[in-house]
Amino acid sequence: MNNSVVINGRSIGPDHPPYVICELSGNHNGSLDRALQLIDAAADTGCDAIKIQTYTPDTMTIDSDRDEFKIKGGLWDGYTLYDLYKEAHTPFEWHEAMFKRAAERGITMFSTPFDETSADLLDDLGAPAYKIASFEANDIALIAHVARKGKPMIISTGLANMGEIERATNVARENGCQELILLHCISSYPAPSDQSNLRTMPHLADAFGVVGGLSDHTHGSSTSVAAIALGACVIEKHFTLAREDGGPDAAFSLEPAEFKSLCEDCHNAWASLGKISYETKAAEEANLVFRRSLFVVEDVAEGEELTAHNIRSIRPGYGLQPHLIGTVLGKRARSAITRGTPLSYELIG
Repeated sequence: MNNSVVINGRSIGPDHPPYVICELSGNHNGSLDRALQLIDAAADTGCDAIKIQTYTPDTMTIDSDRDEFKIKGGLWDGYTLYDLYKEAHTPFEWHEAMFKRAAERGITMFSTPFDETSADLLDDLGAPAYKIASFEANDIALIAHVARKGKPMIISTGLANMGEIERATNVARENGCQELILLHCISSYPAPSDQSNLRTMPHLADAFGVVGGLSDHTHGSSTSVAAIALGACVIEKHFTLAREDGGPDAAFSLEPAEFKSLCEDCHNAWASLGKISYETKAAEEANLVFRRSLFVVEDVAEGEELTAHNIRSIRPGYGLQPHLIGTVLGKRARSAITRGTPLSYELIG
């Protein structure tokens, strides 16, 4: 199993903090200035990487209003595919400025290419990794082309069955991809939490010997945090400056304060997993004295018998362990013992 992937010097895997990807998608709303503002705001959230999407409407589909090309229902009801991608795409000519801004902010940026020309553009820009979207997980030629770049790849698995995931994984590896991440994904926008089936995620990672994670399209951050508890090493979540500003993905995107909380919650959830341990933790040591122990609760004269009336298990914990009470009852005091004295073997004859 490939237990670790490195993107731009950052190790990603079960033994490392979660890698949180901030997906900008089409929430630039057609403005390069807003796209750069998104990068600045994303960099301030504590995320590990910013991801964009690289395509044109013509590389995604054709301009047709035939019924087959119309979206029916859901967030984008009424759009033709071409019009949706025209509105949402990030123009090729913006990419250099966006990658430059991310570099200035000291944060990793990469993208999802949707065709070979997109992948080549990203290669020229020095993208350190590539993402394959769930809808392209069946595009074997694209996966092979990207794999030949020799960079880490992330593939979302929404809509794909086990056979299709196996084929995509094999093609990536056969064409030179040495570092592969598979993201469990529900390709619904937004996605219902009760259909997330997060228990699939660790199975996915084990079945294909990869680093696993979640591409999360649910509202809020609870599903992402739950995924961390199940072993997710990567979380991808959509980002916007403000949902009220609109945009193709705004409805299921997190705003800056929410994304910052997501990053913190994911890191805290990972840290809380720790290891299997029944040892006293450093944070507990000061409270050991507040456990129960055996104390003298009535004055006891020299030679007097210890009974359930003058010996009790109470807090604090300076006396003998409570489970030893059976061994001390019926014994006699070596000397007089005053009420409130922690019981020790030295006091017993």
